[in-house]
Amino acid sequence: MITPHPSLRGRSVLSLRNHDPAGIAALLESAADLKADRNWPPLLAGRVIALIFEKPSTRTRVSFESGIARLGGDSLVLSGRDMQMGRGETVEDTAKVLSRMVDAIVIRTGPHATITELDRAADVPVINALTYEHHPCQALADAQTLAERFGDLVGLPVAYVGDGNNVCTSLMIIAGLTGIDLTCGCPAGYEPDAEVMAWADAAARALGGRVDGTREPGEAVRGARAVYTDTWVSMGDEETAEARRSALGPFRVDDALLAEAAGDAVVLHCLPAHYGDEVTHGVLHGPRSAVWDQAENRMHAQAALLAHVLGDDPGS
Repeated sequence: MITPHPSLRGRSVLSLRNHDPAGIAALLESAADLKADRNWPPLLAGRVIALIFEKPSTRTRVSFESGIARLGGDSLVLSGRDMQMGRGETVEDTAKVLSRMVDAIVIRTGPHATITELDRAADVPVINALTYEHHPCQALADAQTLAERFGDLVGLPVAYVGDGNNVCTSLMIIAGLTGIDLTCGCPAGYEPDAEVMAWADAAARALGGRVDGTREPGEAVRGARAVYTDTWVSMGDEETAEARRSALGPFRVDDALLAEAAGDAVVLHCLPAHYGDEVTHGVLHGPRSAVWDQAENRMHAQAALLAHVLGDDPGS
């Protein structure tokens, strides 16, 4: 049985930065327990979760729906086409209505300001399933995957190479909360947010890790036991696609770059992959790829997250 952690129970999860290392450790332990035993307890029985997708989704939608169902809950999948919010109803009014009908709201949207506005107006927990600035659910699955492969995360050398986007941002944050030794290799103009990196570095150092950056891909991956990348051209970046490919080309995860990493290094990618851009097909489908475990772990990590957020208070 999962005992909800006080730093998570009843709270929204917009960014992992709003939570503490103990809560994240408890959540990751719960995710591992769920993966180890497929006879999941009905921890979400009687709960209804709204899943709002303003952006297309494969892994996020399926993992949330599947995880909720396996925990005995029900989900309502909504897109902009299905809701008046897509026709001009305010985020505030949408939040107030949904709060009367569901137990939590999961949303995949664009600007982070949208989810913060939704959270301010909602009377139920709000979970960030992706914004332009953060992707906390992905980071939870990333940490679970690394713990499966390597055990203790403290001091584990991990490299992220490519665009310092929302995935990189959330990876830095969870590195800070778990003590991972993370190096972000990004070209000039594509670095992650400096303030977030500084916060994550200070948090990681308190646990025995660190978070820093470099503009040299070889330096980033040298000795790393996990090499992580993400798409270079996200939705909305099409007009700058060629400039992005030119700047990010040296950061492609191919056999040559992977050779700079540790001998037991694994490759991570949050998917979908664009072969020939950020990663080669041979690497992603090769023996060092951990991406399929990583994708599966979205279900376990998100189910654990909801179990902690919506779980009953053991003292009540």
